[in-house]
Amino acid sequence: MTVRITPTAAPHPPEVAAVLHRMMPGDEEPLALFRLYAHHLPLAEALHEWGAYELSRRLSLGLRDREIVIDRTCALCGCEYEWGVHIARFAPRAELTHAQISSLTHGTSADTCWTTDRDRLLLDAVDALHTSNDIDDTLWQRLAAHFSPPQLLDLLTLCGWYHAISFTARATRLTPEPGTPRFHEYRP
Repeated sequence: MTVRITPTAAPHPPEVAAVLHRMMPGDEEPLALFRLYAHHLPLAEALHEWGAYELSRRLSLGLRDREIVIDRTCALCGCEYEWGVHIARFAPRAELTHAQISSLTHGTSADTCWTTDRDRLLLDAVDALHTSNDIDDTLWQRLAAHFSPPQLLDLLTLCGWYHAISFTARATRLTPEPGTPRFHEYRP
């Protein structure tokens, strides 16, 4: 597939370089997604603020919960680009096993690799939001028994945020980052 909007390339004008530097830690090369958004600096700055919250410790969901929601959302949206970035960067820290990554990508919450109600509930919530844009009363009650109101709000917005990221990456045909995994590597 042909990339529809080519991410910006170095050398960047100072204002673009400053935004990209804030978006990427240290001296790492900015991700293609960030360089894509650099075409529209006001949007890039706004997205950085929101994304910084979603990936911070201010989010009421822990790293594992967050990554289950993000990885499942990206997989359901068919967004191999963002899924691959998160699997490469965060799955080891979230202690997601190969079987769990495979399940997040191709399986269901009923897969035997899921051993806690919390993990299964996160998958069920993402699946419900993806397929019906809602959570029915029964699932909501189950979620509310495990997650606080702030956590539920973060779960809902995190899932929506990664739908938006997935839409952008897919519709612009972003090429996966070098060294990131692909969906087929996690086939059951």
